[in-house]
Amino acid sequence: MIPRRIRTPRGTFAALDTVPTGEPAGTVLLLPGFNGSKEDFIVLLGPLAAAGYRAVAVDGRGQHESPGPGHPRHYPLGALAEDVRSQAEALADGGPVHLLGHSMGGLIARAAVLRGSDPFTSLTLLSSGPGRLGPSSRWKVRILRAGIPALGQRGMWRLWHPRPEESEVGAFMFRRWMLSSPGQLRATGRLLLREPDRVAELAATGVPVHVVSGERDGAWPVAWMDEMAARLRAHRSVIPGAEHSPNVERPRATADVLVDFWSRFTPHR
Repeated sequence: MIPRRIRTPRGTFAALDTVPTGEPAGTVLLLPGFNGSKEDFIVLLGPLAAAGYRAVAVDGRGQHESPGPGHPRHYPLGALAEDVRSQAEALADGGPVHLLGHSMGGLIARAAVLRGSDPFTSLTLLSSGPGRLGPSSRWKVRILRAGIPALGQRGMWRLWHPRPEESEVGAFMFRRWMLSSPGQLRATGRLLLREPDRVAELAATGVPVHVVSGERDGAWPVAWMDEMAARLRAHRSVIPGAEHSPNVERPRATADVLVDFWSRFTPHR
């Protein structure tokens, strides 16, 4: 796993890169979710690289270690999608390029594919639904979007997590939260609350889709993801024992279903 910067015409993005083992099978670009970062894929990168994939997890504009402006107007969905397309083009080496988006990252990944299927060989939606969040999850995002201008990021964090520095993971999450742009958090929170169902548009692209989730999910009901997969005629995988973050909770099982799907598009396998 190699920390690096992906330089594109649209800016420079922090990433974690890998060197695949054996014969190259393709490139995978992994997009994190809301208030997430490239580190959410750390335990997934090794198994993917061992299967022959160059797996690259990236911080989007204004996420963690990829700087971004402070106002929400700089983070429309179209701009975030074009960032992803630019990242993919910078990584493409003539082989397959597979795009994966976790949670909110799935909505951005979908938007990138809708702006043009090239250079993407496939799209994986990991714990990501057909549109806006499910009803039980919207209240927290509404509070967060309203609270950041009023209390600031530090004040909002203390409201949810009174003592974040008591563990190494807590300290990291606090640091990540504070480094992320408030404009990005508010804009992507709005996306989670308002994104329409665009499943029919995605199906019309013809790009092969894999819908992956845990057995339970607090962001989008699993039944919604089942229905989305059926409408897309997508490959569907459910990770036993996982919830909203199979990439963290069950990385080996998640890697297995991802590799099984991607291997269908690798000519030599």
